[in-house]
Amino acid sequence: MEQILSTIRLIRNSYQVIGKPSVMDVIRFSTAIALSGLAFAGCDKNSASPAAASNRVRVGYIGLTCEAPIFTAVEKGFFKEEGLDVSLVKCEWANYKDVLALGGFDITHHLVMYFLKPIEQGLDVKFTAGIHRGCLRVQASANSSIQKIQDLRGKRIGVPGMGTPPFIFANRVLGANGIDAGKEITWRVFPAGELGLALDKGEVDAVADSEPIGSLLLAQGKVKNVADQAKDAPYKDEYCCAVIVSGKFLANNPKAAAGATRALLKAAKWVEANPAAAARLSVEKKYLASNPELNTVAISHLRYIPSVSGADAAVHSAAAEMKIAGMLSPSTDVAELAKRAFVHLDGVSDQWLNNLQVERVAGGQVAPDQDIRLFAELILSDQEESCCKARKSVARNP
Repeated sequence: MEQILSTIRLIRNSYQVIGKPSVMDVIRFSTAIALSGLAFAGCDKNSASPAAASNRVRVGYIGLTCEAPIFTAVEKGFFKEEGLDVSLVKCEWANYKDVLALGGFDITHHLVMYFLKPIEQGLDVKFTAGIHRGCLRVQASANSSIQKIQDLRGKRIGVPGMGTPPFIFANRVLGANGIDAGKEITWRVFPAGELGLALDKGEVDAVADSEPIGSLLLAQGKVKNVADQAKDAPYKDEYCCAVIVSGKFLANNPKAAAGATRALLKAAKWVEANPAAAARLSVEKKYLASNPELNTVAISHLRYIPSVSGADAAVHSAAAEMKIAGMLSPSTDVAELAKRAFVHLDGVSDQWLNNLQVERVAGGQVAPDQDIRLFAELILSDQEESCCKARKSVARNP
C-alpha cells in the first residue's frame, strides 16, 4: 500500500510543478495506477488460479458491441472444441488493464493502443492475433463548420474518459496532423451515453467515441465523421483490436493460450459471416444491454477478418504514431517495443486462418434495409440509451 501511495504522491507532486498535465502525463498516470494494482474492485472474478490446470481459461470482457467474438466463442462451443474449460470475468473500463495485470483473468481481445503504454512500462502481456478493424471515431456536430482533423485545432473534444481508447485514438490522429493535443485541444469528459447530449448543448465541438455509440449518433443525425477508423487511411487496414494474453498465463499454459486464441479467431470469422446472428446472440444472451437492430448495424461497420500478421503490423504502426503524438516516451524504440508486445503461438497462423471454414446461418447476414430499420427502431424505442451501457452481471460459467 505504501508503494501505491508513494506513486500517487509522486504523480500529484509532478502535476503541481508542471501545471496542466500533458497527454503523456495522463497516459503515465493511468498506467502507474494499473501497475500499482488499484483496481480489483468492481470486477466479478474467480479466485482460483488456473496456473496448475492447463485446460482452464478465464476470459475478460466489458460488455461491448465489438466483443461479439468472445460471446460467440462461448455460446458456439469454440473453447470447448479446443479442450478448454472457459469462464468469463466481467470488468469495467476503469480497471480492465489492472485486472489482467494482476491475474484476474487470462485472455481477452481489446484495443492495441490501449495496452501499448502499459507494455512500454513493463506490463507483462502479449498480443497474439488480430480480431477486427474499425471501431473508433472522431465526430463533429453535424451543423458545425468542422470538416477535417485540422479544423479541430483549438476546439473542445468530448471523450468518455482520459486515457480511454477513444481518447488515445483522437490523440493519435491529432498528432499525425500536427496538432498538439495537450496544448491545442480542450478535453471534456462525459459518460459515454451523454456525448451526444454534450454536443446538443454546445458544451463540446466534437466527440471521440467507439461502437455502438458512433453509429447511434450518426443514426440520430447529430454528427458527421471527421476521422473514421473503419474507412480512413491508414487506420482502415489496421487491426484496432487484438487478442491479448497474460504473460504469466502464457508461460504456464502455452497450449491453452494458443487454443484460446484459436477459439477467438474462429469466432471472429463466424461474426464476419453472420453479423446479424452475432448481434442477436450478444443481446439475447444478455452479454450487453442493447437492441438487436442497433447492435447489428454497429457490428456490420466492423470488419472481423482475423489475422496474425495484420496484428503484428498494427502493433508497429500504432506504436509509431503514438510516439509521434507524445503518448509513448521519446526514447522508446518502436521496433523493440513491438517485438516485446507480440508473440507468435504454435498452431496460430494466417495459413491456419485461411483454411478455416465457418458456417453461414440462415438469417445471419445484414439486411439491405438495415439502416432504415435502425432509424425506425430508434424512433419507436424509449430505451435507445441502453446500447451505450454495459450490462452489470456476475461472472458466467458456461
